Amino acid sequence: MSSTTISSKNAATAAAGSRRVNAAVPVPEDVELIRTAAKVTRDLNVPKPLIYWSDFMASVAVGYGSLAGAIISQSTAVAIAFGLLAVLALYRAGSFIHELTHVRRNALPGFHFAWNALFGVPMLIPSFMYEGIHSIHHRTKKYGTVEDPEYLPLALMKPWSVPLFVVVAALAPVALLFRYAVLSPLSAVIPPLRKLVVERYSGLIINPEFRRKPPEGDLKRRWLACEIGASLWAIALLAMVATDVIPLRAFLIFLAVMSGSVVLNQIRTLVAHLWENDGQEMSVTAQYLDSVNVPPPATLPALWAPVGLRYHALHHLLPGVPYHSLGEAHRRLAAELPSESKFYRADHGSLWTLITGLVRGSAGRN
Repeated sequence: MSSTTISSKNAATAAAGSRRVNAAVPVPEDVELIRTAAKVTRDLNVPKPLIYWSDFMASVAVGYGSLAGAIISQSTAVAIAFGLLAVLALYRAGSFIHELTHVRRNALPGFHFAWNALFGVPMLIPSFMYEGIHSIHHRTKKYGTVEDPEYLPLALMKPWSVPLFVVVAALAPVALLFRYAVLSPLSAVIPPLRKLVVERYSGLIINPEFRRKPPEGDLKRRWLACEIGASLWAIALLAMVATDVIPLRAFLIFLAVMSGSVVLNQIRTLVAHLWENDGQEMSVTAQYLDSVNVPPPATLPALWAPVGLRYHALHHLLPGVPYHSLGEAHRRLAAELPSESKFYRADHGSLWTLITGLVRGSAGRN
C-alpha cells in the first residue's frame, strides 16, 4: 500500500484514535490485531548493535559536551542554549535504560556496562533501578493493577494530581544525591534501613503502593556494583563541591540539567498511557488502547519521546521489537490493517492534545 493511502487511512481514523478507553467496560482481545502484528514484524526482532552504540555514544558526547559548554560559558544566553541541548541529549541517552530491560545482554555485548559507566552511575540512575521493575509493567495480569510499579490512574484522580506529578520530578536530583550519598552507606550497616531503601527507594516507580522485593541472582551482583559506584560518586561530588574543587555554579548547572532531563521524562510518562484503569486486570488489547502512539507526521515526539518511546502502545503490543524498528512496524501494520481496526485508536496527534485530554478527563470525573 502506498504512503498516500496510509496517510489517508490515518486521517480517516483520527476521530477513532481520540476515543478513550472506558476501564469499567472489559475490552475483549482483538485476535486479528495481535496475529497480524506478530506476522508482519517477525523479521524486525533483532537489535542492530551499530545503531545502539552510535546513537547512545553520540547522545552522551553531545550531552556532556553541551553540559561543559553551559558551565564554562560566560554568556547567560549561550549557557542556557547549551543547557537546553544538554537536557535533550542526556534525556535521549538516559532513555536507553528502557531498551536495557528488553534486549538480551548477549545481543549487545558490553552495552549494559557502557550505559551504566557513561550515564547510569554519573547521573545517579543506574540500570538496576529499572531492571526487574519494568518487566512487571509488561505482565498481562499486573498491568494497571496495584502491583504495577509504573501505573497510576491519573485520569481518575483529582485534577491537581497531573501538574503535581510533573513538579515533584524537578526534585529528583536532590533526592538521588541523598539516596546514594547518605542512605546507601547508612543502609549498609543498618538492616532495617536497608529493607526500606530496597523496597521504597530503589526503583523508578510512580505507584506509591508498590514495594520492591530484594534482588536475586545476577541482578543482585550487578545491583551491588552499580550502587557502590553511584554511592562513591555521589559522596565524591558533594565533597568536591564542599571543598570548592567544583565551583558551586557548575554544580548547580549540573543539577539543573539533571532536573530538566527528569522533568522531560516525567512529561513523557504523563502521556505514555491514558491512565484510565481502576485496578482491574486488562486484556492485551485493552492495554494497547490504554497506551499511546504519536506517529508521524508529528515531528516533536522525536525530542520528547526518543528511542522509540513515541510508539509506546505498539511497544506494549510488540515488546520484543527494538526501538529502531518500531517505526517500520507501525508502517507495516498501517498498510495491512483496515481503517476500522482498533490499531488506529492508540494513535494520537500531539503532546498538547494528550495533556489537555488527560486534564479535562480528570476534571470531568471530579
